[in-house]
Order: sequence, then structure tokens, then C-alpha cells
Amino acid sequence: MPDKPEPEKLLAAAEASLQAETEALQALKGRLNGDFSKAVALLTGHNGKVITCGMGKSGHIAQKIAATFCSTGTPAVFLHAAEARHGDLGIYHPGDPTILISKSGSTTEMLHLIPVLKDFASPIIAIVGNVNSEIARVADAVLDGSVAREADPLNLAPTASALCALAWGDALAAALEVAKGFHGEDFAKLHPAGQLGRNLLNRVEDVMKTTGEVAWIAPTATLREVVIALTHYPQGACCVVDDAHRLLGIITDGDIRRMLERTEDFHGITAADIMTADPVTITRDAPLADALKLMEDRPRQIYVLPVLIEKNGSCCGLLRLHDVYQPQWV
Repeated sequence: MPDKPEPEKLLAAAEASLQAETEALQALKGRLNGDFSKAVALLTGHNGKVITCGMGKSGHIAQKIAATFCSTGTPAVFLHAAEARHGDLGIYHPGDPTILISKSGSTTEMLHLIPVLKDFASPIIAIVGNVNSEIARVADAVLDGSVAREADPLNLAPTASALCALAWGDALAAALEVAKGFHGEDFAKLHPAGQLGRNLLNRVEDVMKTTGEVAWIAPTATLREVVIALTHYPQGACCVVDDAHRLLGIITDGDIRRMLERTEDFHGITAADIMTADPVTITRDAPLADALKLMEDRPRQIYVLPVLIEKNGSCCGLLRLHDVYQPQWV
């Protein structure tokens, strides 16, 4: 068994790997040319699906590209190059474009497919590591995925080259989103069961705690009344409101603890003394994604957010971070 390498050598190998992949991706930006534009035109010029095809690691990348296309509004299906001629060609309709992915550009199984693809009138987009290869020669558009070296120490495993092929697929998907006018609402419709889709499809009012579930406190309420309210309505906070139900402030469990740390005489303390005045708020009709961004994208995360009927309007509930992530079972 070989001696255990020094930690410094392990870190050096990891750093070299990341550097090789970074340089490989940087090189792709200089290869955005007419072939990329032609590839986008071929993909948008057909109303059917896109076929992605590869073998080995390139096949795994092809599957991921097909999945990304589907999730961003372009129907796509992965075709295993070796299985294609054993019945899987039935997925084709005339004119369906094909994205062939091959590091060498001479993968035997794909070369055997090319005459069949021509019979299907399938435009071919090649993502290859050799632009002078046979696959590149017959393709209608060629995306150069060549790399100076792979990211593994032996310069053998498809690492940087696989990443570049995936990046070309992502670049195509991004361009297709723009070309098709694909928006967040469209993305949400294709991801109804995931957290991303839930955040885009739902509004704050769909998941917030409403009037009967929230502790409402007057600014003159005593500390004892505040604690009792938080106990009866354990949402992590209570809202301090005036007679018109306009929000004056919020008191969280943390506010109570911090007050106890700095105060010895609790007599005469009111909700107004404890509350955070003018807290961050959200309106009930705001997308859940906006609320999540408001709660998480800040130096100190917010766990409870008062909900207003409309901006500067009366308070109608509380939104907890837990509610945003709580799955809705149907």
C-alpha cells in the first residue's frame, strides 16, 4: 500500500484541478462565434424536441443537458448512442435536432448513427474536443469543447472536457430561454413540486399564519402579557399594533431573552420597550420567492416576517421561514 501523501500534496492536486477547469471554462468565452448562433437558430427553428446523445461520461453530460433543456422550456430527450440502432430511434420525428457530444469527435457508435440521422433530416450540433474530427466535419454547427489538459493529475479522466461540454449545453439553454421569452412563471409551471417552483407559484398569503393564529399586542401591554401571548400563540413572535391594527413593531423570543439579559427590574416594562420598531415587512400578495430573499439575503437572517395587507397598510399575519420551506402535501 503506498505511503499516505502529505496534506499539502492533496491540496495542491485539488487546486491544480480547479485551476485547469477554470482555465478551460474561460477559454470557451473566446469561442462564441457564428456556429453558436447557428446552433441556437437550429434549435429554435424546430417546434419538436431536441435529442442529446453521447457515450460514457459524454452520455452522462448529454443526459444533464437534456434535463436542463426540459426544465427551461425546450423539450429534450437523451438517446444512448449504442442503444439507438436497436429500437430507440423511435423517439425521432423528422427534423428533430440532435446534439452529439464526444471528446474525441470519433466515437464509433455515433459515427454509425450519422447516416440514420441524415435520413431523419436531423440537424446535427456537435460538441467535440476535436474540431477536425469526423463528427465535426459532418455537423451543421460545431461547438469547440477542447481543453489544454484534463483536471485530474494523470490528464486522462474526462473532467475539464466534460465540464466544458456541460457548459456549452448550459449556454445553449440560456440562449434558448431568451429566444423563447421564457420567464420565471414558466419555470414555476415546470417545477410545481420543487421548492423553487413553490416559491414562484405561491404568494405569501398562501402559507402565512393569519389573524387567529398570531399574537396581537398593544404597545402598553406588560411583559407578563407579552410572554402569555407568545405562549398561547407559539409562532416565535408577536405583533405590536395600534387600535387600527397598524403595525408598530414586533417582539420575538430573542427580544425577550436579550431584554432579560440587560434588565434587572422588570416592573413597568411594556411591549413598546421591548419591540423592534418599524420592522422589515412583506405584503400578503408578494411572491413567496420575494419573501424568502428578504428574509435570507441579509447579514442577520430574519426568521419571522410581519405581513401587511398592502404597503403601509394594516398587519394581517406572520410569515415564518419554517412556513416557506414546509412542504404542502396534496
